[in-house]
Amino acid sequence: MAGHEHHHHHHFSLCFCDLMRLLWSLVMPCVYLSLALTLLLLLVLLGLRVWLQGRRKTRRAQDGGPAVAFFHPYCNAGGGGERVLWCSLRALMNRYPNVSFVVYTGDKGVTGEQVLEGARQRFNITLPRPVTFIFLRHRGLVEAASYPHFTLLGQSLGSMFLGWEALTAFVPDLYVDSMGYAFTLPIFRYLGSCKVASYVHYPTVSTDMLTVVRERNPRFNNADFISRNPVLSAVKVLYYCLFALLYGLAGSCSDVVMVNSTWTLGHILALWRCPGRTSVVYPPCDVRAFLDVPLEGEEDEDELEEDWEELGGEEDGRGRAGGDTKCQSIVSVGQFRPEKDHLLQIRAFAKLLDRKGDGPGGREALRLVLIGGCRNQEDEDRVLMLRGLCQELGVSDRVDFKLNVPFDELKRELVSATIGLHTMWNEHFGIGVVECMAAGTIVLAHKSGGPKLDIVVPHEGRQTGFLADSEDSYAAAMEIILALTPSARLEIKRAARESVGRFSDQEFEACFLAATEALMSQLVR
Repeated sequence: MAGHEHHHHHHFSLCFCDLMRLLWSLVMPCVYLSLALTLLLLLVLLGLRVWLQGRRKTRRAQDGGPAVAFFHPYCNAGGGGERVLWCSLRALMNRYPNVSFVVYTGDKGVTGEQVLEGARQRFNITLPRPVTFIFLRHRGLVEAASYPHFTLLGQSLGSMFLGWEALTAFVPDLYVDSMGYAFTLPIFRYLGSCKVASYVHYPTVSTDMLTVVRERNPRFNNADFISRNPVLSAVKVLYYCLFALLYGLAGSCSDVVMVNSTWTLGHILALWRCPGRTSVVYPPCDVRAFLDVPLEGEEDEDELEEDWEELGGEEDGRGRAGGDTKCQSIVSVGQFRPEKDHLLQIRAFAKLLDRKGDGPGGREALRLVLIGGCRNQEDEDRVLMLRGLCQELGVSDRVDFKLNVPFDELKRELVSATIGLHTMWNEHFGIGVVECMAAGTIVLAHKSGGPKLDIVVPHEGRQTGFLADSEDSYAAAMEIILALTPSARLEIKRAARESVGRFSDQEFEACFLAATEALMSQLVR
């Protein structure tokens, strides 16, 4: 029996030794194979780089000058990011007459002329020269709906493929990512040999997002089943940390980095680590179009105050004493994306109606107007869901949805509104908030991000608006604003309007040109 066991042990030892010898004999071939594949990959990349450089030289010989290309897959969306695109193009066209301009877009079913006409109608912007549109076919690769899980990673990898499609369609001298697709930067820099710049509206991943997951806080980007499970939360934190590392490496490829706010600056410096190349360039807000409108109550301030006192502080629908019974409107301007949190607006408005009751200045004297753009079917479905919530809360008769409205209608709604409402948590900037302030609307914004740090801040020691962060605090703040005397409202409106000069088109164009001057001078010399 003992001999039998010894025989088995000896046999096992021989098998194990043979196995180790086999594995060791495979190590060197694997090393050689890995080196060969790496070398082959490098040769392919080098070949692609040389091919793309040749295409650029041919194109420059034909065009007779350098070209700047903006990567903006949703250039027909009509949001604040699109305003940055058109103002950037206008500034560069006026400053550099011998440079040609290209926009990579993924919009389908529209022509370049229709896109430019949309920019003119929505933003009051007309470009001084033609721009070439390159229509990309695979924008679905960057749609969040394409990636139910690992959305950030999926969209980032998708953007690299979309970037490759763009680069092979047209090789520019300067590539500008104006929509936040940082993973396209290394493709244009290392394969296309282009100079690269980026305008960052918000970081794709941030320390705030990590905090939300660590604290297991359910939000639009952190599903309930993950927030309830400590193991899944730990895995998601690890995933975010690894993604943040890759995002930082991709972003650091940029020769020039422009960010839209103090909040974004802090996160980008922490992730991309290139302070010498990074500057704040506040986005352009169409304040000029609103500044010619007199502030409500400015011309007859004393008379209004007397009427207010005689009526015991009761107001008609517009916050003006006497006469007119028109509704007071609470207006929200922002694309119908989940992070804009229109749900919070509707719920807070429902609470306000409950507080006000059916008396004078109550339910029938108030309306909520939601103005915004829909980028795709997902956004349109969201609007249907929001309409359903209004029905559920019994406020659908007091809430209006206005989708993709022209600029003139947007201006009309803002100028006539009493309150400008904003509810996005950690909004990177908040162009809609600035437009409300310029229009003479009293702003009620989320107590975080750009509105808190850059916009709704005291101007020369005077209050410029209100901040809130929950259904109850929003409803309470709206009640306070509606109860203000005309003179108190006028004082806040004046301070707010004076403060928005920092965010004008002219200021943006001057800062944008200053930030890109070193790169542009290399192209045109």
